[in-house]
Amino acid sequence: VNKGPLKGRVDLKIENAENTVQAQINSLNNIIRQKPDAILIDASSAEALNPTIKKACDAGIVVVSFDQTVSAECAYKLHSDFDIMANNQAEWMASMLGGKGKVFMDRGLAGAPISEQFEKNFGAVLKKYPGIEIVGYFNGNYAAGPEQEGVASLLAAHPEVDGIFSQGYGTGAIKALQNADRPMVPVVAAAFNGTGVTCAETKGAKCWLGANPPSLSAEAIKLAVDILDTGKKPADTTVLFNSPGLTTDMVAAKYAPNSSAVKIELGKTVFPDLAPGLSLPVSPSWVEITPKEASGS
Repeated sequence: VNKGPLKGRVDLKIENAENTVQAQINSLNNIIRQKPDAILIDASSAEALNPTIKKACDAGIVVVSFDQTVSAECAYKLHSDFDIMANNQAEWMASMLGGKGKVFMDRGLAGAPISEQFEKNFGAVLKKYPGIEIVGYFNGNYAAGPEQEGVASLLAAHPEVDGIFSQGYGTGAIKALQNADRPMVPVVAAAFNGTGVTCAETKGAKCWLGANPPSLSAEAIKLAVDILDTGKKPADTTVLFNSPGLTTDMVAAKYAPNSSAVKIELGKTVFPDLAPGLSLPVSPSWVEITPKEASGS
């Protein structure tokens, strides 16, 4: 950590584990034996890691889960406010469709809590618009390939689709439309740099990209340091983070009027010369991190 208020204050060690419960349990046990002041974890399961997380807490270690969080009572849970994000995306879609049309729905990654949360919120909003019909579901698995395959398969049965809900890149959905020689339709997806660039460069594309930014890890570090510095623990172990989305077409938010989105603009909010997998926005409010720094350029 070499920038901002935490410069020189944090000895950060990163351990990459396979995205399986057992691999993360083994990794956590190894870390606990090293007796760090804090552990930050992007969890593979909301429940299965809890006994190991409790072991860390009992050893006096501050545990902050972020992004995919755990449910252990002693751990802090820092994640994007997916309720706001999903509601904003669904309301935007309803606005783009004028309250009626046929849509495809991405169920994300099977078993992932965030995927279930998105699908639940999307569905709740669409119930307010009886003219909008979900005509097909697919599992995009947070990857462009499965997303493209899923949308392509649905297009074969329902070629007259009017909108697509993606929980992943969105570029797979756009590519499937192009390959099927179908007109562009409104797409909601995640705020990856390549997605934003594709939305900006594709004629007729309309997009709303929800941000689950890489700065969550920085926010997790700051939360852990604040707790260690002050000894004061937040009364609520769940800490929600609301980051602005990116869109081609600005629409006032209904679910959370104070939430925000920014216009997709090449070279300003999305960057053709940087990695397509870069999540946006890259910088927390309390330290300036440039897109090039975040991408390792």
